[in-house]
Amino acid sequence: MKLSVIALDYDGTAASGDRLDPGVRDAIADARSRGITVLLVTGRILDELRRVAGDLHFVDGVVAENGAVVHFPDSDHTSALAPRVPESFVAELGRRSIRFTAGACLVDGSANDAPQLLQVIRDLELPLVLLFNRGRVMTLPQGVSKATGLHVALDMLRLSPRNALAVGDAENDHALLQLAEVGAAVEWGSAALRAAADLTVNGSGPAEVGAFIRRLADRGRLPAPPRARRRLRLGYAEDGREFSLAVRGRNVLVAGDAKSGKSWIAGLLCEQLILHGYSVCVIDPEGDYRSLEALPGVSILGGEDPPPTPRDLLRALRYPDRSIVIDLSRVPQDEKIDYIRSVLPAVNVMRQRTGLPHRILLDEAHYFLHDGGAPGLLDLERNGYTIVTYCASRLPPELVAATEVMIVTCESNPAEVAALCRRCGAMEAGGHGLWPMLGHLKLGQAAVLPVTEEAGGELKMFTIGQRLTPHVRHRQKYVDVPVTEARAFVFGANGGAPHRARTLREFVDALEHTPSDALGGYVRRGDFSRWIADVYGDHALAEELRAQERRYRAGLDGNTVPEIVGAVRARYDLTDDEVTDAP
Repeated sequence: MKLSVIALDYDGTAASGDRLDPGVRDAIADARSRGITVLLVTGRILDELRRVAGDLHFVDGVVAENGAVVHFPDSDHTSALAPRVPESFVAELGRRSIRFTAGACLVDGSANDAPQLLQVIRDLELPLVLLFNRGRVMTLPQGVSKATGLHVALDMLRLSPRNALAVGDAENDHALLQLAEVGAAVEWGSAALRAAADLTVNGSGPAEVGAFIRRLADRGRLPAPPRARRRLRLGYAEDGREFSLAVRGRNVLVAGDAKSGKSWIAGLLCEQLILHGYSVCVIDPEGDYRSLEALPGVSILGGEDPPPTPRDLLRALRYPDRSIVIDLSRVPQDEKIDYIRSVLPAVNVMRQRTGLPHRILLDEAHYFLHDGGAPGLLDLERNGYTIVTYCASRLPPELVAATEVMIVTCESNPAEVAALCRRCGAMEAGGHGLWPMLGHLKLGQAAVLPVTEEAGGELKMFTIGQRLTPHVRHRQKYVDVPVTEARAFVFGANGGAPHRARTLREFVDALEHTPSDALGGYVRRGDFSRWIADVYGDHALAEELRAQERRYRAGLDGNTVPEIVGAVRARYDLTDDEVTDAP
């Protein structure tokens, strides 16, 4: 993901003996020249920081007093984010001859005086806490930390902690490193902080921090820690243990038969990303993700309204705590293709510029990414795509090769299983092993393929977990959404103009209103099963129709057309209202 923010502790990290390291100052200037926002996040009182660091215009902002004060040098705007120091507390410290320095919301003192400070807090019954910082101790209001202050500063700047890296050295930096997407601890600082951090800045002093910042700025992207702190729970493995994926900005493929639970599990991943604070853009061709609007910061665009223009979309995604679902369920199929091919490049440009959205999900991707121009629609250097499809073999090879997480619900098409198998460099799908079981997964089950790091090099089956928001499946889906003209089923008309069925409803209606003896040729050739398999990718239904077609050819069944109609109706609901269901 794009690196947009560097949050730096001051003492012991960027500075030694009160003095800011010259190399760190130069590295900060270099990072800012590349569009990276740099914030000092310190326990220092603001006036004290000005005394030791001089003019603060070398950074974009300061979070002082351990999160209680925010200051922006360019505008000279300062905000206190916590209650001021109680006068009774300051007076009692003076009465007891305890040495201290008072800021707006914080009192700084010697760690040796901590027992006396605590006794004053207890005697006065004040909502204050002590926080240690090496040889110093800070007394501050409850609930205040470097993380709370940094969060406010980022909100004011319209920046996301999911694009931030923080660097610290001491006890009071734990919350700071936890808030940032990547937290780095310096080698010469607290051992406990290093153990909790994602990365370690090696070396013996602040000069190494300057070199570290320069490397980050040159790359422009967040480093990938060896151990990810944020995880997406998928469900439970066969041994009963929770199964989850690390959040690493990887490309994710969700594949499987129609109506096998693909969009349920894709929605599950979206839910958790949103709740972790990531910005998600869902391109929803069939209206399956509308229920995500129940989550904080999620908006639905499109649906009964016209879909957003690229300009509208970029405006909606300016805010780092916002996610959007573009509902294209009312848009004709041909127009969907044109729309998605105009929107994807616009979103890619925005991600390059701002880092938002963090993830792009495209459902029914085989319709939109199947030709030679498709790779140009994707920014595979930044990744962060979730692709949902029943026909992974039609996706661009470049995208499949760049996909590091593969999740499969029931996949009954041997050709699709073989294609996935080849991507994983595994044995032939028809050989011995677990690959054939992909066609027998039940609703609510899925498998992670060996290419996925968390699968441990194996085909790992799991039971899909529950969601906070229901999965919305429109009865219109697969029934009233038209396919392209070239993929319509063409019925002859006894010498008249042919009738073309572009939806499943039109297909079933034609079967029901055409004399059975006029449909015999289609049944003998296997045209009905072939259309269901090739156009809708529903290989389970197609196999059922093939069995009926074989019986017809063998003269064993005279009611084949009504049985085909019954099979389609049993598989797809042809009523007009909307339901909510789970996988």
